[in-house]
Amino acid sequence: MRRLGTGIGIVVLAAALAGCGSAPWLETSAAETTAPSAATPTPTPTRTFGDQTTAATPSAAPSPVPNDLATGSTTRQLTAGAVSVDVTYWSDLAMDEWTATAVKPISLSLSTTITPDDGQSVYLQRASMTVVPDTGDALAVQEDASTEPHGYLVGSPYSYSQTFSIGGVPEGATAVTVQMRYELLVQTTPTSDEYAKQTATDTLTVAIAG
Repeated sequence: MRRLGTGIGIVVLAAALAGCGSAPWLETSAAETTAPSAATPTPTPTRTFGDQTTAATPSAAPSPVPNDLATGSTTRQLTAGAVSVDVTYWSDLAMDEWTATAVKPISLSLSTTITPDDGQSVYLQRASMTVVPDTGDALAVQEDASTEPHGYLVGSPYSYSQTFSIGGVPEGATAVTVQMRYELLVQTTPTSDEYAKQTATDTLTVAIAG
């Protein structure tokens, strides 16, 4: 009878332990394992001035310099009265070689159309270029003036081509503004000796390589 009592006691103790669930130390370990860890705060940059420390403000990235010749060339359509002027600009010098001290060529090809087109001629009397660095005064004006009585014939399919050169610009310049001016003579009628003067202007921005 004493052996039976012992066996019953063991069974009752085991049942009591089973009804209590997991042991407290096991529950604590599980909670520590599954609890999300606190996020580590990102330190704020600071700057010290004498005895005072303040939060540092991140410097903004510099803005890219505009460059109308970034893709190698650009085409513009200008208007001068009844005349539409189509101009293509390009440079044979790679953009990364457009340094402050380099001789920087800029070429153009120009042709015109007129509306209404009754067969009258269009002439280019003068093409001029003014270059203004962003850190200095304008360079000397360059121009190509026709020695023909009326100018260069530029009515389509005829065209005008020219290359100007931009010399040295001040060190530290990041871009130049190229101002173009085209002075035209337009025949009033196909058989007339009278002409109307029209002017077209254009502006390009070209980056200077650092």
